[in-house]
Amino acid sequence: MDIKETLFALSNCDSVGNMTNSADFCYALLSQYMTVKRLKDQSFVGFLKGNSDYTLMLDAHIDQIAMIVTDVDDKGFLTVQKSGGIDIRTLPARRVTVHGKEDITAVFCSTPPHLSSGEQKYEDISKIKLDTLLGNKAKDIISVGDYVTFNETAEELYGDKLCGRSFDNRAGAVTLLKVAEQLKDKTLPFNVAFLFSDMEELGLRGVKTSTFNINPDEAIVIDVSFGNGIGINPEESGVLAKGGMIGISPSLNRQISKKLISLAKENNIPYQLEALGENTGTNADAISVIANGVKTCTLSIPLRNMHTDSEIISVSDIKNVSKILIEYILSGGVMND
Repeated sequence: MDIKETLFALSNCDSVGNMTNSADFCYALLSQYMTVKRLKDQSFVGFLKGNSDYTLMLDAHIDQIAMIVTDVDDKGFLTVQKSGGIDIRTLPARRVTVHGKEDITAVFCSTPPHLSSGEQKYEDISKIKLDTLLGNKAKDIISVGDYVTFNETAEELYGDKLCGRSFDNRAGAVTLLKVAEQLKDKTLPFNVAFLFSDMEELGLRGVKTSTFNINPDEAIVIDVSFGNGIGINPEESGVLAKGGMIGISPSLNRQISKKLISLAKENNIPYQLEALGENTGTNADAISVIANGVKTCTLSIPLRNMHTDSEIISVSDIKNVSKILIEYILSGGVMND
C-alpha cells in the first residue's frame, strides 16, 4: 500500500452525516486483509485472530470537520453552522462544496480591506455567508440540512511533507491500514481489532458504543496532534518528521506508554513524547472509561494547521507510528504485565 496515494484518495473523500465515501473506501481496503464488520453509524471494525482471547483495539476516527446549511436566502447566500471544530478565522474567501441535489462550489464572503473599518473579527460562523452565485435558483438545488465540506486538493510539499484537507484523521486511518497490511499473515499473540470510528469531531460519540461492542482489554488511539510551527510553543507541539508522539498522562495507561517507549528505543524507531496534563482531546478519553474500563494510550502524528483545509503531515511519521505499533503487537503488548 502506498501511503501517499492512499492518503490523497482518502483526503478527497468525505465522511460526515450520511456521506460515507471515505468510510466505504477504508472498509474496502481493510476487507482485503481481514473480516470486517459494520457497526452503528459509519463505524466499522476488522479483526485479526490471535493465539489468545485477549484483545487489543486500535482506533482511528474516520469522520471529518464539516458544516451544515441552516438557511438559504432568495439571493443565493447560505448560512451555515459548524459540525466539529472549524477554525472560522480561515473561512473568508475559502472555497467549499455544498452537497445539495448536486454538488455546488461556493465561496465564503470576504469584505475587501479597502471597504472595512479596522481589523475585521470573525467570531460567529453564521455571520460569514456563503455565496453560491445561484441567485434565486439556490433553493431549487440546496436545502436546509445539506452538508458543506472543504474542497482543497491534496498536494505534495518539499521532502516527504503532504498538505491537504481531513488529514485529521485520515493520517491515522492510513496508519491502521498499513499496520493491517503488514500483519495480515503474521502469527499474533492476541486478537487485534482495527476500529474506524465515526463522530469523533462531534464529541467522541461513535467510539463509545463501538468500544462497548468490541470489549477490548487494551486500546491505542491513533490520531493527530499539534505540529510545530510559527506561534506554537515547542512544549505544546511535536516536530514534523521526528516520529510519532507517545502520550503520557494521568488519564492514560502508564504501562502502555512505557512499553511503546521501550520498543521504539530497542528498534531505533524515532519517537517523541507528548505530556498531557488532563484529557487528551482524543477518543482515548472515552475508551478508557467504557464498561469496566480499558487500558488506553495515544500514539499521535504531528500535524500543522489543524482543523483547516491545509493540514500538513510527514509521511515518515506515519511510517514510524506503524513500525512502533507492529512491534508492540508482536511483543504481546501489556497482556502479561
